[in-house]
Amino acid sequence: MVPTKSLFAAEGLDERSLDFLSNAVEKNNLPGFDYFEFKRAVAALSQMQLDEATCYKSAFATAATVGLTKEKLIETAGYYRNVLLKEKEQFDKALDSQNSTKVTSREQEIKRLRDQIDRHKAEIARLQDEMAGYLTQIDQAEASVKQEAEKLEKTKTAFEKTHQSVLLQIDRDVENMHKYL
Repeated sequence: MVPTKSLFAAEGLDERSLDFLSNAVEKNNLPGFDYFEFKRAVAALSQMQLDEATCYKSAFATAATVGLTKEKLIETAGYYRNVLLKEKEQFDKALDSQNSTKVTSREQEIKRLRDQIDRHKAEIARLQDEMAGYLTQIDQAEASVKQEAEKLEKTKTAFEKTHQSVLLQIDRDVENMHKYL
């Protein structure tokens, strides 16, 4: 008997998908001789190196002996086609679900992280501006401190010079008092 998978095999198909779809056809096989068994018969005949037309005609001739008509054959082919379309719908739903959990949610996480980075960059820029303001204040304060220290030093020097001079005058006056009085 020809394996179901090989009935639909073609070059370049995904093995896993072909296994899945072949199994779906096999699970939903209608009782009696229908398109599925006809497809197997055609495949078996083609292995005998017969041309395609002969394979189809021979398989149909055999199927007709058990009451299969062309209309029933086409009708059951439509049934299996619908089975595969339902599998595709289920696959699409599962794919959408996987897309939501593995792609969309990750994209949202990436966006959230990028937004957080942007907020941090803005906060860093704000802090840098604030620090620049503080540095300017420090520079101004240091200049003011230096200026005030210099003023105080001049005042101290002037006071001490004046103080010394006044003391010297008093000492001279006291000396002159001793000397002249």
